[in-house]
Amino acid sequence: MDKTRRSFIGKGVGMSMALGFPALVRGKNLNGKVQVAAVGVNGMGFSDFSNIASHEKVQHVALCDVDLDRFDKAAEKAPTAKKFQDFREMFAQMGDQIDAVSVSTPDHMHALVAIEAMKRGKHVYCQKPLAHTVWEARQMRLWAEKTGVVTQMGNQIHSALEYRLGTRLIQDGAIGKVIEVHSWISVSGNERTRLLAPPKSGPVPKNLAWDLWLGCAPEREFAPEAYHPFVWRDWQDFGGGGLGDFGCHVLDPVFTALKLKAPLSVVADNSGINEHVWPVNETVRWTFPGSDLTAGKTLNVTWTDGGLKPARKLAKMPPELDLPGGGSIFIGEKGNMVLAHVAAPRLYPADKFTGFSYPDVGKKPIHWHRWVDAILGGEKTTDGFDYAGWLAETVQLGNVATRMATRPADSRGGHNIDPAHGATLLGWDAANMKFPNHPEAEKLLTKIYRKGWEVPAA
Repeated sequence: MDKTRRSFIGKGVGMSMALGFPALVRGKNLNGKVQVAAVGVNGMGFSDFSNIASHEKVQHVALCDVDLDRFDKAAEKAPTAKKFQDFREMFAQMGDQIDAVSVSTPDHMHALVAIEAMKRGKHVYCQKPLAHTVWEARQMRLWAEKTGVVTQMGNQIHSALEYRLGTRLIQDGAIGKVIEVHSWISVSGNERTRLLAPPKSGPVPKNLAWDLWLGCAPEREFAPEAYHPFVWRDWQDFGGGGLGDFGCHVLDPVFTALKLKAPLSVVADNSGINEHVWPVNETVRWTFPGSDLTAGKTLNVTWTDGGLKPARKLAKMPPELDLPGGGSIFIGEKGNMVLAHVAAPRLYPADKFTGFSYPDVGKKPIHWHRWVDAILGGEKTTDGFDYAGWLAETVQLGNVATRMATRPADSRGGHNIDPAHGATLLGWDAANMKFPNHPEAEKLLTKIYRKGWEVPAA
């Protein structure tokens, strides 16, 4: 970063690495508001910023983004907030003025920013999928537990009436005990560029601090066709493909309704993958321990994306209807529920539920406000890292299984899991973070960090 741009953000000092304690809300003592710093302020970052800022008890005191051209909208709404390109400088200069932090960066930077905030006792709102690897998701949950701060994942549909109603129906036993679940999304894991290898490099725009954007990721040159500001999702070093993008949305009511945590095993197959990009489509199946809400001793949850859907006949819906572009089918002993992404749940076969009375789940809360209210009230959120950490681990375990499949990345046909095509069943020892039957897959639970950008273990 040159001196001209450094003058924009102010001179930094060394970042303190000392463990902090849960922050007292300065606003309670000074101006009655939670003082928030936003890391990532455009795209989804601007949505998070705006929704958090709409709470009457919030004041944004700092804005951080690696791209100087992406401050304008947030800065207009928070003109007194100080601007930074490097979140470490923000913490060093303003640590005692910040109560809470929103993290809306590309996936590969979620864990480091969020954990450095929690270490300083800052409450954290972090975009889905919470973390970039299984190990990072585990550390996010442990750091939240260790520091006692108020946390929430940015899968805002967790608070939507539709998902809350679907969850209630399952837990009330509307379709009986659940036999299995099929979840899907139409989004592809490699739909933005369809590139199979890093493209030709080009000059870094003057507004972008490329080294800061890379952060935890391996060194590589900037390329105008890829990465910043959005197409990073296709690349394994930065995003999580279709599953990483939507898994924490679509699977959220599955986890909430059935009170899931760690699976027993995971297996996947896909349309083709290499060390650079995610597949166009994939099929992932987790097996979870059964519970009082499931019909068997175990529960299979199957995920498909990139145009693959479960068989329509599974839903037992009327012939004039089709499955939505994304959602879940809960197959129960007394009937089925289709919970679209995002629409009201529907119970089938239709004739079996004629006159069914849907319960009232109350008014729709504002997801971002639930986090602020919990900070002010000294409470927990229902989507805190104590819950979201398990969901994020499961999503990233699916990506580990996908990367263990051996189909080459130039094959584009979709299909179901078939061991003959290289699918590897991974038994999961959650307590020890091990794959006892395939220890070679354990290297994919984490990643190699650039020097100075390591994510600290709890």
